[in-house]
Amino acid sequence: MSATQFQNYLASSWAAVLYLAAIGAGGYYLCAKHALLGLGNFKPTKEDYQKVYNEIASRLEEDYHYDDGSYGPILVRLAWHASGTYDTETNTGGSNGATMRVCPESSHGANAGLDIARNFLEDVKTDSFPDNDLLIYEVAKFPWITYADLWILGGVAAIQEMEGPIVPFRPGRKDRDSTFSPPDGRLPDASQGAQHLRNIFHRMGFNDQEIVALSGAHSLGRCHPDRLGFEGPWTYTPSSFSNQYYVMLTSDFWKVRNWDGPRQFQGSSSQTLMMLPTDLALVQDEIMRPWVEKYANDSSLFFHDFSKVLLKLFELGVPFEKSTERWTFTPTQA
Repeated sequence: MSATQFQNYLASSWAAVLYLAAIGAGGYYLCAKHALLGLGNFKPTKEDYQKVYNEIASRLEEDYHYDDGSYGPILVRLAWHASGTYDTETNTGGSNGATMRVCPESSHGANAGLDIARNFLEDVKTDSFPDNDLLIYEVAKFPWITYADLWILGGVAAIQEMEGPIVPFRPGRKDRDSTFSPPDGRLPDASQGAQHLRNIFHRMGFNDQEIVALSGAHSLGRCHPDRLGFEGPWTYTPSSFSNQYYVMLTSDFWKVRNWDGPRQFQGSSSQTLMMLPTDLALVQDEIMRPWVEKYANDSSLFFHDFSKVLLKLFELGVPFEKSTERWTFTPTQA
């Protein structure tokens, strides 16, 4: 892109520009210049957010070699971990703030590996245009969207694009600094049982049925030994949203895996799949198990309940303006 083309690009869009210059025979220096153009009193509409949604959707499968061919599962995990720190008693934590951008929250053990998701969404927000060997233009494609809203929109897009239910989205989250970071330890410890799950989720205002419904997100993705120590996927289709997680929980016999890693379970017939202690707790608990069985037998019920409880999770503690509407976005695969 020539300098003239770049100027024309700026003239026709909102832009935040960083000039990265590299000069000199044996050394480099960085000269950064940040300019916001054309924003003014700009108020994004539903159509503007749909454009961000579409951009996220278009990139989910851009790297076939990443995990199971989709960044969708890790975007869901980022949105969930950003939201799941909420505490009803103190009204702290939650998706408002995107405080995982910085330490100490970014270094919390439960958030290991989520830099991949944050970097993915950073590339959605900002485009790079190499002009020549000495100059790179970095243009904020969507400078108006906060990271807090972007992370949640990423989770919504990922669920919907992976054949999951429609999840409403309400904008209005603000970005905050590290002084608003929640303390470590508010997210679930996968090595624990049913009472631990209740302690974690009741703190956020969820009941037992909602705990089971939210756990259905484990139909997506896999565990990585270099992150939390556990290894393997929960289902045969880790990049496609379904009720298969509950089907596997209730249809197979799960035994402790014999390996050098932390305690996890291996299916008798599905030996390539795994379950965590918190997963098995759902079928071992007399109150939670009936909901596991209902969702295993009725995917429509699961999709309905999951959408409802995920919306609740994503909005915990967010001080939305009263006039802010909830929107639904059209999946690009529709």
